[in-house]
Amino acid sequence: MLRILALILLSSLIAPAFADQRADTQRQLEAARQDVAELKKMLEKLQQEKSGVQQQLKKTETEMGDLESQVKDLQHELKDSEQEIQRLDQEKKKLQSARTEQQRLIAIQARAAYQSGRQEYVKLLLNQQNPEKFSRTLTYYDYLSHARLEQLSVFNETLRQLANVEQEIASHQAQLQTQKAGLDERHAKLADVRKQRQQALAKLNSEFANRDQRLKARQQEQAELGRVLKTIEETLARQAREAEEARKRALVAQQARPSSSASGPVVTSGATYGGPFSSARGKLPWPVDGRLVARYGTPRGGDARTKWDGVLIGAPAGSQVRAVHGGRVVFADWLRGAGLLVILDHGNGYLSLYGHNQSLLRNAGDVVKAGDPIATVGKSGGQETSALYFAIRQNGRPSDPAQWCRAQG
Repeated sequence: MLRILALILLSSLIAPAFADQRADTQRQLEAARQDVAELKKMLEKLQQEKSGVQQQLKKTETEMGDLESQVKDLQHELKDSEQEIQRLDQEKKKLQSARTEQQRLIAIQARAAYQSGRQEYVKLLLNQQNPEKFSRTLTYYDYLSHARLEQLSVFNETLRQLANVEQEIASHQAQLQTQKAGLDERHAKLADVRKQRQQALAKLNSEFANRDQRLKARQQEQAELGRVLKTIEETLARQAREAEEARKRALVAQQARPSSSASGPVVTSGATYGGPFSSARGKLPWPVDGRLVARYGTPRGGDARTKWDGVLIGAPAGSQVRAVHGGRVVFADWLRGAGLLVILDHGNGYLSLYGHNQSLLRNAGDVVKAGDPIATVGKSGGQETSALYFAIRQNGRPSDPAQWCRAQG
């Protein structure tokens, strides 16, 4: 009885604790959604100030990214459909072989039945000279009759399966034709958008004909990236402060109610994303396999007046870009100079940036683990060759990625 009472008391204490945990988790998720929505709104406002040519470049490169993703998806679907048709063809051949063999066996049984004739039953009944032999022979005939019926049943089932497979093949072939038509349409649209991009780039190049104009353009690009990063960092810092204040209030409330085991809101300390980012220095993987074509601190475009605040990694277009550490996507959009850009928040003021992508695989607000694909390598942002721009920031200050990533990168 005492044990039962203790169990009842324990369950009455645990149930509210679990309810509090669920409520806190829901509040945390809602707060995270509000944070991302607020951040996105602020960044969109920052990006409204663009020239007509920049807007055109953004439109074409964003559309190209979407089309590239659609083309890849359709190519995967085509491959799957072709493999399924091959599998069905193999199944069809097996069923056709089974049908031929079953027809042969049924023909043998039919000839045997014809040769023996149904009069054997009458002869057996009339003779009845040996009752035991009569019983055995009758059992034998029954066995043969059942075997014929079973063989016919198997044959009919084979025919049914063969008809279904042929119908499936016809359906998949029709689907394949539809997918091919869709792929051709996307390819044509992609070629048109690429042409529009070239026209936009030609306009930009004519605007920045001399070296000083190009320098000014790069400085404007860096200033815009700086404004975006400052907005992100300020918003994340404020959100972290608010989360810490909420956590302290939750601790005070928890101390006032010791039976509850509720936890406070999630703080971007890095623990949520697989451990502190600072402890991974020198151990991070590179985001893509490739060759460093521009190192941190080197002149950009041969002009010593502007330097790289990250690195440029040459890689084939379409190669997957992977997160170097767990984090939350705080920016996934086109930005002047950086093209299609992903920015990850790793907590404690650390950000990693991945730019000039062909397409984006994540949206703002997504939480990713180390190694998760987040984009594909491209040349957006007006680049001539496909390469990934990769940078690391700590509290607004750029840091050399080579000091963070493994030496074999």
